Amino acid sequence: MNDRHVALLTTFFEAFSKSDTDAMERCYHPDVSFGDPVFQELEGRDKVMAMWRLMLSRGDGTDVAYRAITADDFTGSAGWTARYTFTSTGREVVNEVEAFFRFDDGLIVRHHDDFDFRQWSRMALGRPAGLLLGWTPMFRKTIRDRAQQALTEFQLS
Repeated sequence: MNDRHVALLTTFFEAFSKSDTDAMERCYHPDVSFGDPVFQELEGRDKVMAMWRLMLSRGDGTDVAYRAITADDFTGSAGWTARYTFTSTGREVVNEVEAFFRFDDGLIVRHHDDFDFRQWSRMALGRPAGLLLGWTPMFRKTIRDRAQQALTEFQLS
């Protein structure tokens, strides 16, 4: 157990739960990379933080709760839950996420979130659409393309 890395992840999630993106950013290495089922790979702190700012600026806000933070000298993990309204449909989403981290120079240099895309799509889109489309590669590509477009537009504004 590395107490300094546990404290870093705790600081990150405390900031996340308060939508304090400036404090979140201070936890990331300049060369951080991020990946999840929607934003597959983002490189660099500016792009990763643009994604978090975009996500936290949407809807009525996001409620974040975290749990089970562990870390050693090189890697860490945590579970977190996001509760929010999916703006496109107005549907409530409770997304259970497992996060994995790597550290360099006392900061997060790699952050990967994993969640059940099919379950997320059922909540975000509703049972029929999410159930029928949530598993298809074409649907996933559509969601990813829309997310990338939203991120690009957000960065330009």
